[in-house]
Order: sequence, then structure tokens, then C-alpha cells
Amino acid sequence: MKMNMEYSCIELNDLSDEILMIIFQKLNNIDVLYSLQGVNQRLNKIIRDPIFTSRLTFITWLSHNFIDLLCCDMVLNRFLQILPEIHDKIRWLDLESSSMKHILRAANYPNLDSLGLYNIDEESVQCLFTGKIFQLNYFYFKQIKYILKTRSLNMFR
Repeated sequence: MKMNMEYSCIELNDLSDEILMIIFQKLNNIDVLYSLQGVNQRLNKIIRDPIFTSRLTFITWLSHNFIDLLCCDMVLNRFLQILPEIHDKIRWLDLESSSMKHILRAANYPNLDSLGLYNIDEESVQCLFTGKIFQLNYFYFKQIKYILKTRSLNMFR
């Protein structure tokens, strides 16, 4: 049986929402949002599902250190546009100290109840909660139930 390859090409938009969800769940949430936000209304609806928006981890572990995924201004600027569109769906943020200020200022997060802070020192944490680094609405800290603060292993050497 000979197949005609000319007609066997399937595009992303040809797949059902369910298949796209399965595929996107295999990918990093940050990559999904960064790559697909704004492509079309259908993809926007799919990627705004809580599966992709409830916990955003902007760090990764590499060689005994946490690495900020927003180290490039282009990536950071893109997320500063995306976050206000999904702010009400975010429940947990994992942030590295270098991008923390930008991400927390990008939007109000009314459902944020967990915050992971990485590569951050004690003084910065204290300044964060007293408003000395930048002003945040007090409600952030009344609603947050869990805060994880850690330093990389390299900071102890």
C-alpha cells in the first residue's frame, strides 16, 4: 500500500483541544505560556487553564545552583505582558531574587497563596516584607500561606 505523503501533513490547529492539552502538559508551563500566548484565541483559552497557570516556576536547578529563567530581558519583558492577563489564575510563584521585583510588580495576584524565593539573602527577605525594597500591597502577605526561601549551595562556599 502506497501512502500519498502530500496529504498526510497535520497542523497544530487540526488537533483537538484534548490532544493539545496532553501535549502541552509534557512541556514546561513557562515555555508553553511564552511560546503560545497570543498566537490565537483557541490556544490562549487552552493555555490559560489552571494546569498551566496555577504554579509558575521561573527558576531551574542547574549545577548546584538555581538559575533564573528570566535572565534575558526579552523573556522577562514578554512575561511582564503575559502576567497581567493570567494574574487571577496564579496561586504559586517560584522566583529568583534577580527577577522577583519585576514579577511581583507586574500584576496584582489575588489568589497567590504560595511564594518560593530562591538565591535570596535574609536581608532582602526582610526588606521585601517591610516594603523597603519596593512597595507591595499589604494583601500579598496576608493571603500567602507558604513561603519557601532558599539559597543556592554556591552561596555557602
